[in-house]
Amino acid sequence: MTVHDRPFGRYLEDFEPGDVYKHWPGKTITEADDHLFCMITMNHHPLHTNAYFAEQETVHGKNVVVGNLVYSLVLGMSVPDVSGAAIANLEIETLQHKAPTFHGDTIYAETRVLGVEESKSKNDRGIVTVETKGINQRGEEVCFFRRKVLVWKRDAAPRRGRPYESDAIWS
Repeated sequence: MTVHDRPFGRYLEDFEPGDVYKHWPGKTITEADDHLFCMITMNHHPLHTNAYFAEQETVHGKNVVVGNLVYSLVLGMSVPDVSGAAIANLEIETLQHKAPTFHGDTIYAETRVLGVEESKSKNDRGIVTVETKGINQRGEEVCFFRRKVLVWKRDAAPRRGRPYESDAIWS
């Protein structure tokens, strides 16, 4: 029997400048997603939640998805490939909303590794600099951000265990 552990994030040694991660899957943003995110974050701007207002009083003539939802989705899509094994996100250097996202748009994400450096103060970790783009179904870039992530070296990373004996499950 072969046991397959799904990788979640990477260790410092796994990152190479220039590498690109094409995150999967994409996500179609619904009106309900947008309204819930707006209500949770107390962003009550009618551009996002009032169809009549958006149709009559905005340049797009329809609701626009709140930018922080788009950013949050794109960041979340990158976690399994980039920061799932990280110690911490250190910094968002830049965040740009490049084009509007509308209800029904599907967002995909890709990340490029810009740099990898070992920590100057602790030899069990390092800093990875990446840039991530959110792309809609029309191939338009809607979101861009650059961030620094503090990542374990493989030999120093905490073991990922389970609260039960795995051998007993399939015996």
